[in-house]
Amino acid sequence: MYSFIICFLTLIASYFIYGKLVEKIAGVDGSQQTPAYRLQDNVDYMPLSKLKNFLIHFLNIAGLGPIFGAIQGALFGPAAFLWITLGTIFIGCVHDFFSGFMSLREDGYTMPNIISKYLGNRLQKFVAILIIITGILVSATFAKGAAELISNLTSIPVVICIIGIFIYFLIATLFPIDKIIGKIYPIFGALLLIMAAIMMIGVIINPSYNIPEFTTQGLYLTEKSIFPYLFITIACGAISGFHASQSPIVTRCLENENDARPVFFGSMVLEGIIALCWAAIAMAFFHGQPQLAAIYSAAPSVAVNEMAMKLVGPIGLVLTVIGVVICPITSGDTALRSSRITISDELKQKHDKLSTRLKITIPLFLASFGLTFIDFSLIWRYFAFSQLVIATMVLYTATAYLIKKQKQYLITLIPALICTLISIGYILQSPEGLRLPSMTANIISIILTVIIGVIFIKKFN
Repeated sequence: MYSFIICFLTLIASYFIYGKLVEKIAGVDGSQQTPAYRLQDNVDYMPLSKLKNFLIHFLNIAGLGPIFGAIQGALFGPAAFLWITLGTIFIGCVHDFFSGFMSLREDGYTMPNIISKYLGNRLQKFVAILIIITGILVSATFAKGAAELISNLTSIPVVICIIGIFIYFLIATLFPIDKIIGKIYPIFGALLLIMAAIMMIGVIINPSYNIPEFTTQGLYLTEKSIFPYLFITIACGAISGFHASQSPIVTRCLENENDARPVFFGSMVLEGIIALCWAAIAMAFFHGQPQLAAIYSAAPSVAVNEMAMKLVGPIGLVLTVIGVVICPITSGDTALRSSRITISDELKQKHDKLSTRLKITIPLFLASFGLTFIDFSLIWRYFAFSQLVIATMVLYTATAYLIKKQKQYLITLIPALICTLISIGYILQSPEGLRLPSMTANIISIILTVIIGVIFIKKFN
């Protein structure tokens, strides 16, 4: 329990200490007019309050990510606490802040356009395609996870549930941001926090459950290697390039540059806290390796329902519906919305006409709907890897941005190198990749990361 509390308090303190340092290095200027006013179109660009933007962005980036990823990552024991805490502070928060801040300074542009400006045109199309694919994967993953739980609760066939969810996706993706997202998402964002808090209290007050500490015996619960699998499994709860695709949605609505730290850095801190809570809940509830191993290789929606019902009784059913049905659905539609915006930006098309938005949106929906019939765990791993690659590109872009502005760039370069190491190591040895022996893959990933780092510094510094 003490290990959990230390990590919990460290995450909170990071917002006030490291967050202010990052904000200072970036050079936030509250006197500059934001794109919400300068480019207002009443569809995607319009000013919204700081609290509303915070809750919208938090719900956009959270959804199932810090719940499912953390529950699966609990297989690795309290090592997950360390990754969630340190990853959130020094990688995830930095990534999220700069993805939002750079977009804010570039008229709310999506990341491919920003990457093109600082890293060159060659990477622009690659990242654009990756962001679009990630959005499709996110919506498919979140829709399927929610549909399976709705089916378990109501006996309605999963396919019918998926169709209903995608009808909602279509409506929310096409409508102006203030019509649905701006009105109801802040409420669901608050409910997601309440759910995690009540579940955590249910664990703490029940003497049958104990949250493991950082001991040699309890640090590592599985034969599956921590590197790189822990870092890929717990994606959104520590670092996620998917967040960079969501940032422009909110940067187009910020009233003031001073809102960047609360909205972007703050949302990621909060997501890290939720991931920390769910990892602790899963470790305490399932008591170790056998059951956690089964969850790792399957969709954990049923596990969430079981934990909620046993820990908090009838309230658990309501919490499950909110946390694992409603919130993921709301994240799924913003994933498709960001893909739609990315395509529109790449094609230099305006978003004001419904017919234009519809032409781009329909193919995205068909692709995402088709993926819901593929194994959940496979989709999740591909999503986790693709978002890490995006995060790596964003962090290198932020580094080039800081170098150009003659500011301290190590706060983004070091996280970029860590993400490079993880992503290369994973694709070299994972079942979805080249399946090389772990030792060989790790050595190659270290060598390639050093080479990439040296080339990057020579080119941009």
